[in-house]
Amino acid sequence: MNFIVYDLEATCWEGRPPNKVQEIIEIGAVKLNPYGEVEGHFKSFVRPVMNPNLSLFCRQLTNIDQVDVNRADTFPVVIDDFQDWIGYFDEEDYLLCSWGRFDQKMLINDSHLHNMEHDWVEPHINLKKQYHEIKRLHRTRGLRYAIEAEGFEFTGEQHRAYDDAINLAQIFLKFLDEWRF
Repeated sequence: MNFIVYDLEATCWEGRPPNKVQEIIEIGAVKLNPYGEVEGHFKSFVRPVMNPNLSLFCRQLTNIDQVDVNRADTFPVVIDDFQDWIGYFDEEDYLLCSWGRFDQKMLINDSHLHNMEHDWVEPHINLKKQYHEIKRLHRTRGLRYAIEAEGFEFTGEQHRAYDDAINLAQIFLKFLDEWRF
């Protein structure tokens, strides 16, 4: 089984979204084999369709430029490439691993938005929840906290999908034998 440690960035606004619809704007992932060896990387911007213009808040939070998403393919094209990369079409065993439930919910929501199947999102674990159980933490903590608490240095930019996935992979590997699949 391959482990797909991934992160997403989505459209965002300060306060409530204009039409309450967030869309994925970036996907970053690391593929690890059962031994924890890196098998590949995936990163792509995604062009949103409901709210194609990123808010100032979103651009500042993520450091994603409007030009980046304007040049990107829409969700159906990018997710087809992502599914191909994870081995979905080759019927390879995989497990999606994210920090929290937001990423899984966004994949499902964007699939609904584009009238696509989302059963491929089901092999999924919430590393944040399990990490908090392993460490017996009473308050939820962010990824950066976990990285630094485990003695790693956070690398890259926070709130960038690929960088967050790379950092999350460090946590995943440290506790490889403790995750419940």
